[in-house]
Amino acid sequence: MSATKPAGRGVRDISPDRLARLNAGEVEAATLTECLAVDFAVLMGNVLPEIGADALAEMKQSAAQGISRRMALAAQLIRQELGDTVLDRLGQHPSDTVRGWACFMVGAAQMPLHDRLAAIRPYADDRHFGVREWSWMAVRPHLAAELESAIAMLAAWTAAPSERVRRFASEALRPRGVWCTHIGALKTQPQLGLPVLEPLRADPSGYVQDSVGNWLNDAGKDQPDWVQALCARWSAESPTPATARICKRALRSIKPDLQR
Repeated sequence: MSATKPAGRGVRDISPDRLARLNAGEVEAATLTECLAVDFAVLMGNVLPEIGADALAEMKQSAAQGISRRMALAAQLIRQELGDTVLDRLGQHPSDTVRGWACFMVGAAQMPLHDRLAAIRPYADDRHFGVREWSWMAVRPHLAAELESAIAMLAAWTAAPSERVRRFASEALRPRGVWCTHIGALKTQPQLGLPVLEPLRADPSGYVQDSVGNWLNDAGKDQPDWVQALCARWSAESPTPATARICKRALRSIKPDLQR
């Protein structure tokens, strides 16, 4: 997850009033530090008082785990205790963390991939940086499991008016990614991702450009020759500032003496 973290600021620098509002679900986190500071058990008790003491106790016991695991656990407990009927309620909540729980409920539900992507799309287009990250993390295992179908479906998303949706198409399928399991097939055969990458090679959005560049930077750690060749072709076919920015980001981890 990426976000702004003011220099020298940590969880202890968040005021008690601000933290109380975050845990009450009244406001969205403004930084990654605030995202990490939320007490999931307290927030769940405030948002879903009907969930029961056992679920809240289990949530509290997980406090030392990583945030991704706690997000998935929260969704599991909510589905277990209340079912999927609360999904819409969570998806409209003011708290970005609560909307993130909704993402993981979509990820845990039994549904075809096409329906899953349709269900996650509003979260991919969410106003909050955190929810947008949770959206792809929550469904990535399903995308990896049905990679060919996922690539075909997400290729259509690259034409979306929203830069957030276009960025999801790239970010969700990064070969390595951040805070997630690698996709082995894309590490060995990154060319499989071209139906998503090619339409974005000159995307006007810096948000999308960063994702495409990072996708190729991931690929370059395993297939540097392929990334260099692709960037050379893109630079020749699409001599635009957008493509140049993507290629610079894509090649940043390849040692200069290996670049041709």
